[in-house]
Amino acid sequence: MAKSRAKKYRDHRERNGIHDVTRSRGNLPHFSTHVRKTKTKQGKWNQLHTKHKKRSLHQRQDEGSFLFLDLAVV
Repeated sequence: MAKSRAKKYRDHRERNGIHDVTRSRGNLPHFSTHVRKTKTKQGKWNQLHTKHKKRSLHQRQDEGSFLFLDLAVV
């Protein structure tokens, strides 16, 4: 790969005895270094079945209320 213009400028300054800016930079990267991976089938299943107060979709009871009004005309 070719050197960038900034890299050539830094090399030139270092050869001429001028301060090297790469030494004054921190050693921590500016991005996250932990490993990311997609969820497995088991992980997706666990997430789906632990949502909504840890109730499974198959075990859910009818919790709604229903009001039936019989308005018969007399």
